[in-house]
Amino acid sequence: MSLSIPENLEKVRQLISLYEVKYGRSDKAVQLIAVSKTHGADKVKIAYQAGQKHFGENYLQEALEKIDALKDLPLHWHFIGPIQSNKTRAIAESFQWVHSVDRLKVAQRLNDQRPSSLPGLNIMLQVNISNEDSKAGISVDELEALANAVESLPNLVLSGLMAIPAASNDANIQRDNFRRLREARDKLLAQGLDQCQHLSMGMSNDFEAAIAEGATMIRIGTDIFGPREARGYSKCVKLPQQ
Repeated sequence: MSLSIPENLEKVRQLISLYEVKYGRSDKAVQLIAVSKTHGADKVKIAYQAGQKHFGENYLQEALEKIDALKDLPLHWHFIGPIQSNKTRAIAESFQWVHSVDRLKVAQRLNDQRPSSLPGLNIMLQVNISNEDSKAGISVDELEALANAVESLPNLVLSGLMAIPAASNDANIQRDNFRRLREARDKLLAQGLDQCQHLSMGMSNDFEAAIAEGATMIRIGTDIFGPREARGYSKCVKLPQQ
């Protein structure tokens, strides 16, 4: 019999704690982002009631429906999907974190469209750490210029880097990829970009390696919520439309 969402969360949290000890990380060094894409607001609420407050979303319209349905809860919303220019306003207005910025144009739009009534929007620069043609993200060689440009935007906070490396079951390859991202982050810190502290890296199949190499955020979906639901779930649970 499959486990419930609270049971799944507890299992993942126990593994995080185990790996923090195993690799000499401090207690609570790693923030769990529950990736709730394709899962309804009802499941997000169950996870919240089990103590989870940070949630990751890939699909904007779906995310906006959930954010509105759960607006009375103190949740932290992370946008982790590809960003189209015509969607930056809604992202800037509705999220606290954006993990997938890889173009200055997008950063400038997020900055200009961030409401003045809200705190600075936390930005993670997505790095194509495996140099895959099919993957979004900036190259390591281009990172410094983009980081400095984002740092200068007043309504954004350059909070760290994110990567989705090429899939591998080899722990050494996983660690090599995550190490490169950490080294890229450390270089930015050494250059005075003091707020660029976070590393958003690691998913269900590789988060042990990510924690070993310094992840501060890991993104876990299926291991918490179960298999992805079909898109268009909102028609079933009758969430308000934007």
